[in-house]
Amino acid sequence: MARTIGILTAGGDSPGLNAAIRAVGKAAQRAYGMEVLGFKDGFLGLMQDRYEHLDSGDLSGILTRGGTVLGTSRVKVHKIETGERRRYDGRQMMREVVERHRLEALVCLGGDGTARNALKLAEAGIPVLTLPKTIDNDVSGTDVTFGFDTAMYIATEAIDRLHSTAHSHHRIIVVEVMGHGVGWLALGAGLAGGADVILIPEIPYDVEAVATAISTRRTAGSSFSIVTVAEGAISRGDSEARESMEQEMSDVDKFRRRAIKERLRAFEGARAGGTAQLATTLAALTGLESRITILGHVQRGGTPTPADRLLATRLGTACADYIDQGLHGVMVAARGEGTEAVPLEDVAGKTKTVPMDHPWLATARHLGIALGD
Repeated sequence: MARTIGILTAGGDSPGLNAAIRAVGKAAQRAYGMEVLGFKDGFLGLMQDRYEHLDSGDLSGILTRGGTVLGTSRVKVHKIETGERRRYDGRQMMREVVERHRLEALVCLGGDGTARNALKLAEAGIPVLTLPKTIDNDVSGTDVTFGFDTAMYIATEAIDRLHSTAHSHHRIIVVEVMGHGVGWLALGAGLAGGADVILIPEIPYDVEAVATAISTRRTAGSSFSIVTVAEGAISRGDSEARESMEQEMSDVDKFRRRAIKERLRAFEGARAGGTAQLATTLAALTGLESRITILGHVQRGGTPTPADRLLATRLGTACADYIDQGLHGVMVAARGEGTEAVPLEDVAGKTKTVPMDHPWLATARHLGIALGD
């Protein structure tokens, strides 16, 4: 009987997913004679047993394609909501699908949410491995995630193009990039694109300090400034308010905690337009015209860079090797030019933030880039 594995993509789409699917599939087939089933639309498709056989023809021509040929969805394996508005704990159903197809392993391509889901499946007895993908680069336990390099390239190119407009009109251009709650993308693109101010979630900013840095540039003869801001960047005041609510929530019983959660949710909702407020405040404090560019989902689209294709291919082929060795319950992490099988319990629920001693931050400070502190 042929050895069979399954593969799916979960969470948000990311450049390099198809390269990883191709690498896992081709290596499994050519090196180990395995059959490969691709489950449609992530964990939801796994629960519903919607799949296709991936042969060499299906895996050809997808290396350079963005998105995912398998489709994706954002669901929690223990709380899956269908169109019928019913909620399922899908783990038992997924295990039955895995057993029905006699899968030697289930490969899940995704970020932190996928790692948490995969850990729950591993605990339910499903032999699962994950590959780290996300443009945010926030997955713990790996040097880098595939998708990050492409998103950083796109964000950098946008900053490059905005320089001429900022210079011509003597404006402040505030560029919001993605990154969820971490600053890797904003910091990397800001450095590569020559931003004058970089604001990241790890360093709560003082808007007056940012305005002072911009005004100092103006006095020195620079009539424009590029401000690169991560979507999760937060002011000192808001950071203190959030910490206060979180501390309050940890000190009360579960009934009062629910009310505080609602307040916290409303607080985060009010912060959704924070970039616009930042731009307005900077204009008022500096006297310079201010404009906003929100890059949004364009950072996740299109052809992956060669670096992301290479990374996804390396991780995908290593995944096939680990499966053949009988390993599961692990994430295939990038480690230097090699790979490492990291236990899922060491990954799930942990976020890789920008450390305060990171060389990129030191580089920014040496260049005189304002970080808002």
